[in-house]
Amino acid sequence: MLVIKNGRVIDPATNTDAPRDILIDGDKIAEVAQPGSLHAVPGAEVFDAAGLIVAPGFIDLHAHLREPGQESSETIETGTRAAARGGFTAVCCMPNTRPVNDNASVTRFILDRAKATGSVRVWPIGAASVGSKGEAISEIAGMKEAGIVAVSDDGKPIATAKLARQVMDYCRSLDLPVIEHAEDVSLAAGALMREGVTSTRLGLRGMPAAAEAVCVARDVQLAKLTGARLHIAHLSAKDSLEQVHWAKALGLGVTCEVTPHHFTLMDEDVTYDSRFKMNPPLAAREDRKALLEGLADGTVDAIATDHAPHEPALKDVEFDRAPFGILGFETALALALEQLVHRGRVSLTRLVELFTTGPARVLQVARRIWPGQPADLTIFSFDSPWTYNVQESPSKSRNSPFDGRKFKGGPVATIVAGRVIYRAN
Repeated sequence: MLVIKNGRVIDPATNTDAPRDILIDGDKIAEVAQPGSLHAVPGAEVFDAAGLIVAPGFIDLHAHLREPGQESSETIETGTRAAARGGFTAVCCMPNTRPVNDNASVTRFILDRAKATGSVRVWPIGAASVGSKGEAISEIAGMKEAGIVAVSDDGKPIATAKLARQVMDYCRSLDLPVIEHAEDVSLAAGALMREGVTSTRLGLRGMPAAAEAVCVARDVQLAKLTGARLHIAHLSAKDSLEQVHWAKALGLGVTCEVTPHHFTLMDEDVTYDSRFKMNPPLAAREDRKALLEGLADGTVDAIATDHAPHEPALKDVEFDRAPFGILGFETALALALEQLVHRGRVSLTRLVELFTTGPARVLQVARRIWPGQPADLTIFSFDSPWTYNVQESPSKSRNSPFDGRKFKGGPVATIVAGRVIYRAN
């Protein structure tokens, strides 16, 4: 048994923001009580959370664990250890592995590896099309039976409107969300960063914001046509957000996520350092402003990391030759505190919602601190100072633009199924 005492419990699902003690018995929450009112439990481990915030376990809707096939960059073991250090109790892993997760056998392999070596819950996302090639719909029903929670061709969009409609129709019948990497490839082809003054100055081919917004508009219309649940991954453009806002106003099942790097950095921050190369690219100042407003006003449903590890040999090359992507697990909460809470843009409750009940609603799973619920909890500090050192990461990769950044507040402990799997020193 485990007793968490003296913590400030923030749980948007139960409208709780108050001191509470929590008793965990096995892998479930047994009791949530007023401070000091829990009966003594002989032999129970006690976690003193005085001065800390206790939240439902964080969910990351968008991560790359690279296994199978790219284990030199990350494995399920190393990736989930990094996720635990970031406060995440569950991560949704994208299907662009080798082989692609487009059938039940690959899904089962991922889940078997997660059971054997994972630190946190791993919820696979299946490919929307066979091999993510955009030619034929994948074995979605079989993958759902095996354990996927959504479908996506992440790394690229679902190739055509016709295929996207077929996928949405099928997923509606299976009650699965379709997660879209929104990008018009004809507009984005060969682009290295966001189109604008900085791309011109650096002499790097730019991707217009419209490349994202055009695809979002297409898929919103298809969601309206099919009634499917559509989730826009790593949204980065103001016009894309306006499309999502319009869809929500119509009552469509359209949701979106934003990454910490997109609401923290801008295209102005890009240099020839490949750690600043990501897809979607860092956006313009006005886009970042819109994302911050969307996080505050409820248009954005979740913060997701898009944790994309690449072994150093792949990233330590010229900007145009490097792959897209950065690490995300361990800095996500600290960046959100820095940009959103400490600057007065959102409340702590809204911040917790973006990491917990928001992503849970996208997946239609429960995430709350309540008796009988799974004992998945994230405990974090609001303002304790620390410095991110990427060399200390359990990840196999080191591609973070935030190495050496000083933060106030971050993860202190991560509890999954009643076990403390990470605790800061």
